[in-house]
Parts: sequence; structure tokens; C-alpha cells
Amino acid sequence: MRKTANGKRNAAETNDLLVGSEGVAAENRTSRLRTRAAWMYYVEQMTQSDIADALGVGRVTIVRLLADARARNEVKITIEGKLSALTALEAALEKAFGLEQAIVAPLSSAETDPIPPISAATGAYLSEKIQHGMRIGVGWGRTLSSTLQHIGSRPVNDLKVISLLGGIVQPRRSNPPEFAWQFAQMLQGEGYLIPAPALVDSKETRTALIERCGLNTVLNMAEDLDMVLLSIGGIETASSTSYRVGLVDEEQKQSLRANGAVGDVLFHFYDADGRIVDDPVHERVMSASIESLQNTPQRILTSGGKEKIEALLGAMKLLRPTVFITDEESAAEMLRRIGHSVPN
Repeated sequence: MRKTANGKRNAAETNDLLVGSEGVAAENRTSRLRTRAAWMYYVEQMTQSDIADALGVGRVTIVRLLADARARNEVKITIEGKLSALTALEAALEKAFGLEQAIVAPLSSAETDPIPPISAATGAYLSEKIQHGMRIGVGWGRTLSSTLQHIGSRPVNDLKVISLLGGIVQPRRSNPPEFAWQFAQMLQGEGYLIPAPALVDSKETRTALIERCGLNTVLNMAEDLDMVLLSIGGIETASSTSYRVGLVDEEQKQSLRANGAVGDVLFHFYDADGRIVDDPVHERVMSASIESLQNTPQRILTSGGKEKIEALLGAMKLLRPTVFITDEESAAEMLRRIGHSVPN
């Protein structure tokens, strides 16, 4: 770069630098806006008018941004553009909780249902990470059920998908065996189910089913997995799947809360410190052991929602996930709760 005799840049060169810097900043703003618009339209399935209102721009701008996103190949099965704010949140989560990877899905507003964006991000992650010959244990819940539509259907040789929890008697969309079976079918793998209720009537029944009815075969498979895919439920909310399907009634919920429970994974109820609470319900649960989950090399936790923050923090200590997939509001609140700064 040319300098004047006294070593200073001339006015024209300085002006060029300023203009260039402003251009880069404008391009970054446009990129962030384009990615948000694409996510809202293709994942959250918002109308163009609603997106325009949410982002504070005109509908014509949204049409142009969506067209640009397609032209740049940022819209495929997933949104490939990346928001810098989300990247910073992911890095903060990884540092705070010792994660190998955090994935934070954007929301159109703080009141947006986080399940669709989290499920889309989870499906995209699984589509890339599932390999031939893997043994994958899966949990249940609305978040996991919603991932199926976002997983790329393809044949995966010698894939085994193991349901880690018994079934729900009531006809529900979120049913552990049904989810595991559909997951296996999409990837042309083998599905292994626990043909028993998630909660049986007594400890004796559980023992008999495991020892005399052959269920130990499936539960033993859970001791040697490559990956577990889990979601958690919060004890404080009526939207928790286990509460909604009637497996945990109000009296049982009050008992669990009195014992310090903040959430559950596969009906293993735990407290804020990630310890399994002392409650008789655990003697009746037909599910894989906590130890088998903790010992699995790849532990994927996918969950979010403002009512689950305490449960998520407890799950971080209990499960020690290697990968955590959540939404941006939940990520920020989790960091606040543990006294960490939230990236802007």
C-alpha cells in the first residue's frame, strides 16, 4: 500500500478502507437475515408475511432473501448458512459443559415452540453421523418423534436400532417402540424393541419379564452401544410426555418433586445435581440402566424449552452428553443459570 512521504496513508486510500469495511459489515448483516428468513420459511413453515413482520422488513425483501438462499445452495435438506450469534452460543455451551459439540437452533421469537427447530437440527446431525454397522439406542418423546421427517432416508448396512424403553398402552404418536421401529425402517436397519409396558405393576413383574420372558436380550444390547439418542422430560411441566400420557399421575409427580426430582430420562428421575432420586417408581421401570447410557461413547441429548432449564442442567451432570442439541433461548438461559455470560 502506498504511503506519503511522512509514512501516512493518503486520504483516498483511507476512504477506500472505510468503504470496504462497511461493505463487509453490510454483507454479514444480509447473510444473517437471509439465514433467519430461510429457517423460518423452510423449517418453521411460517408465511412470508409473518416472516416479514418478525424480521421487521418488507415482504418483497423476504422473497428476495429466499431466492438468494436457494441460488447460493444454502437451502437443501437443512439450512447451511450459519448465524454468528448461534456459533458463539455453541462455543459457550461446549466450554461450560465440556461438550464435544453443541448445536443451537434459531427461533423466530422467544415464544416460538422450540420442538420443530430442535428436531430439524437433530435430524440433520443424525443424517451426517450415522454410519454402517452402528448400534444406536433411542429414547422417546415429542422432540425425538419429530426428528424422523428430517432424517435423510437411505440404506445403512448392518444398522441396529434398540428401543431403550418399554411401550405406552394408550395410542399415542410419541411411543418408544414405534419411534425406534420407524427410525430403523427409514435407514433399512434392524429394530429391537422391549415388548412390555414402560411401567409395570411391581418389582416382581419387572424381574419376571427380564429373567423369564427373554427381555434381558434387548436390555443386554443396551450395554454395548455406539450411540444413544435421548430427550429429557421436566417434572415441573404438564407438557412432559410421561405426564401427558398418564404414566405419572399428579400424586406420583408430587412424591417425585418432594424427593427432589427435576426431570427424567427413560423414567429415571433425577435431581438438580444429576443424581437419581430415591423413589419406588424405579423398581417398576422397563428401560435401559443409567450406567449403560453413561458408558456409551456417543451420547446425544436433544431437548429444549424454558420449562426444562432445570431438568437440562441436571441432565448435563447425569448423562454428560458428548453432543447437545437445543434452541437459542434455552442455551442462553442455561448459561445464565450457571453464571456464565451470554454471547451477543
